[in-house]
Amino acid sequence: MIELGRRGLTVRADKVHEDAQLTLDFQRTLRIPDDNREYLLPPGLGSFSLKHVDDYASSVPVAWKVHGGVFLPMYQAEAMWINFRSTVDYPFAIKIATGKINAISGEAWSNELQGRSGKEKRQDYVVVPEQPWLDGYSIGEGLIRQFVAMPLGAGYTAEEQLTGEAEHGGIQMIAYPMKRDRYEEMCKRRKSLHAQEAAVYMCCDMAPPDMGLSPGGLMRQEIYEDPYGIDAWDTENPSRCFVHILN
Repeated sequence: MIELGRRGLTVRADKVHEDAQLTLDFQRTLRIPDDNREYLLPPGLGSFSLKHVDDYASSVPVAWKVHGGVFLPMYQAEAMWINFRSTVDYPFAIKIATGKINAISGEAWSNELQGRSGKEKRQDYVVVPEQPWLDGYSIGEGLIRQFVAMPLGAGYTAEEQLTGEAEHGGIQMIAYPMKRDRYEEMCKRRKSLHAQEAAVYMCCDMAPPDMGLSPGGLMRQEIYEDPYGIDAWDTENPSRCFVHILN
């Protein structure tokens, strides 16, 4: 289940474990030049405001009402990054797509998780809390291209560049919590380790057209490899959300 809260979207998987919760929000940021030079990660300039699509059913596009979810307003050519927060560090595997194009692998959207397998396959999701944020499209080891808002139909979005169509736009996400038994086993190991460390220490409006996201400037950001393994995730209890972008 994904809820809209004061600080962003809250993902809860109470059926799996009472600790299974994380929050994500969408941060305004400086747009870096698209000149193929590598830049440092730009700062966050505050969260974008999120609204329920259902609360504006009389004025949003019909397709938005079909998908449901939430929407956020962005100016054309404005940049953003996605911030992940977990108060109890319950692990989640999260797939992020824009216009149904996976932001990590560049492949068409699918609900299934794809793990790293030799040189042929790339991990197509991020693991939170190991991954603190995502600034853009992963294009190689340690390199991403910044998320930049562009109107659908102009040929700039990742969706149009890869499929030739401007159909979906927005941001799609699905989050899978860690399986309950794997989490509890991990907690036991942590407690045991902490006890050992302690012992050592003691001894010592009307909506204009949709927008999508396009790949912008180049920066370094690591996409952390899944340290738990693909079988650690509870794929029977996913949480999904469609985030529309208001021009």
